[in-house]
Amino acid sequence: MNFLQTDILIVGGGVGGCACAIAACEAGLNVIVTEETDWLGGQFTAQATPPDEHGWIERFGSTKSYRLFRENVRKYYRENYELTEEALNNPVLNPGNGWVSPLCAEPKVFLQVIEGILGKYTASSQLTILKECIALEAENEGDYVNSVTIQNVTGENTKITAKYFVDATELGDLLPITKTEFVTGSESRNDTGEPSAKNEADPHNCQAFSVCFALSYHPDEDWTIEKPEKYDFWKDFIPQITPAWSGKLLSLTGLNPRTLEPVHYKFMPNNEPNKAFAGLWTYRRIIHKDNFKRGIYFSDITLVNYPQIDYMLGDLCNASGEERARMIKEAKQQSLSFIYYLQTEKGLKGLKLRPDVVGTEDGLIKYPYIRESRRIRAEFTIKEQHISAQARFPEKTAQKFQDSVGLGYYRIDLHPSTGGDNYVDVESLPFQIPLGALIPKRVENLLPVCKNIGTTHITNGCYRVHPIEWNVGESIGNLLAFCLSEELTPRQVRNDSEHFQVFQSILMKSGIETEWPENLNLEEGDPHIHAM
Repeated sequence: MNFLQTDILIVGGGVGGCACAIAACEAGLNVIVTEETDWLGGQFTAQATPPDEHGWIERFGSTKSYRLFRENVRKYYRENYELTEEALNNPVLNPGNGWVSPLCAEPKVFLQVIEGILGKYTASSQLTILKECIALEAENEGDYVNSVTIQNVTGENTKITAKYFVDATELGDLLPITKTEFVTGSESRNDTGEPSAKNEADPHNCQAFSVCFALSYHPDEDWTIEKPEKYDFWKDFIPQITPAWSGKLLSLTGLNPRTLEPVHYKFMPNNEPNKAFAGLWTYRRIIHKDNFKRGIYFSDITLVNYPQIDYMLGDLCNASGEERARMIKEAKQQSLSFIYYLQTEKGLKGLKLRPDVVGTEDGLIKYPYIRESRRIRAEFTIKEQHISAQARFPEKTAQKFQDSVGLGYYRIDLHPSTGGDNYVDVESLPFQIPLGALIPKRVENLLPVCKNIGTTHITNGCYRVHPIEWNVGESIGNLLAFCLSEELTPRQVRNDSEHFQVFQSILMKSGIETEWPENLNLEEGDPHIHAM
């Protein structure tokens, strides 16, 4: 057993964990970050998913540091890639010209930028990063966590004591071992009063997760993979969900999430126009070969995160380690089966799996793309009626929170679930992040910074994306610095108006926006407006 001591232990090096570490280090604290994979960055990197963002993201509606991070990604391309003159001079360069986001880029570039930001803190030993580690157990005393023991891939254990602990894991793994009260799955309508909630609660009803991958296309070559072991199962798989799916999941026919009407997905590698909803190939394309000088790329590279790879047959949140491993293995077979389907059934044998892009041997991402986690039982829980456009009509913003520590905007977007639900897709309004949703009801020195905040199953669907997770992490990093300097608890900061006003002013000075501008034009917030 090894022993370490620090001001803040952040378990999980994803988006929220990294943002929290940056803010805490900037405030002068000593920080340890542990990460399950060998890549920091979570959704950006190990899960290889370009950021889902709103239409105002280049100007406002996120933190200053998040926008700087995005600009540093563009800067990396300008300084290290042979771009065309047009791309080089484009102030809002989108390397992939994917229509899901104005910044679709390679996981390795996001990783380089994140590590570059953290590098100055690791160089001074203010920040320690321990990769390929999981949290094993914790010691508590009353309402406080005293230590967390982590284990690395060799089986070596390290006991870490800290003043504060941050759960930045993708599935809220620190919550059960620290005895922090939490909820999983879907609440009942009776519990929350939410119009989109089910009549009965189901703790095993979580959104599907996905094992994503990158592809390029070479029409004169044959890159057909070996037939996946479970292909015969997946090629005939029909999701058992309500309302019913359109047919077999491995198909280029699916459902419109907003209307649940059948839709035929366009999929034309290297041959789709650069506009919103042009097709699946351009949806999350991370390299558009036309942005680079002739001969640099002979194909685009696209990131596959489509409905066809949504794994609905198991709930990771309530699974044991062995069960998780089995589900992820099955999800990998599902993803490989979709590739094989496209190569053999659709005649696209030139589709090439790209392990070099995602940093793995098998070409599938390092860690599943997680949409839903354990969630703390919080001082305040964000519900659908706080943020849905229908519930708030005719308002242009969601309910205002006096304890706002940030902003976000994304539709309430739930993928098909392990409990048999089809898409739930509800229009939301620009919303705030209330501090009450980041504070557990009882435990005093553990805070969440991932998808484990005080949302419901429904509202998790719009608080789960990259810029919001970054904002949560950054706000918590600042909060813990404030608490330690003023000898206060997070709960005291939130519940004392004078303390909170001082803290909120610190956030605003650091570039964290807490209120939306007046007279917003909601059409400008459309996440695909840049690609129209």
